[in-house]
Amino acid sequence: MPISEILAGDFTAALKSGDRDKVSILRMVKASIKNREIDKGSPLDDEEIYAILRSFVKRANESIEQFSKAGRTELAEKEKTELSIIQSYLPKQIGEDELRRIINDSSVEVGATGPKDMGRVMKAVMAKTKGLADGKLVSSLVQEILGSKA
Repeated sequence: MPISEILAGDFTAALKSGDRDKVSILRMVKASIKNREIDKGSPLDDEEIYAILRSFVKRANESIEQFSKAGRTELAEKEKTELSIIQSYLPKQIGEDELRRIINDSSVEVGATGPKDMGRVMKAVMAKTKGLADGKLVSSLVQEILGSKA
C-alpha cells in the first residue's frame, strides 16, 4: 500500500479517535506533501514522501537538541512525540553492524585507502542505503573506518 494511503487512513483514524497530537502532526505532513505536489505539478511517489518525512525527522532532532540545551523540557518532549509518530511511517533504519559492513564493502569497491577518500565512500554508501541510514551516523562511521586505514 502506498505511504500516501497509509497516511490518509491514519489521519482519518486519528480524527475519529480524537488523538490531537497525531492529527496535528499528520495534518502538517499532509500539508507539506500537498505543497510539494503543487510545486511539482503531479502526485508524489513514495520515495518523495519519505524524503519529506525524513526532513521532518531532521528538524525534530535539531529542535529536541536546541530545546534540551535551553532547558525547555516540555517543548523537547513535544518534539519527541512528533518524532516518534513521524518515524513510524519511515522504513526501518539499517543497524550499525549492517552499516559497517556496507561501508567496508563500499570502501573496497571505490579503492579507499584513507580519510582522503571519505567523499567517494560516502557517495557509494548513501546510494546503497537510500535514506535507510542517518547521514550523521554514516559520516562518523566512515571517518572511523577510514581513519583506521590510514
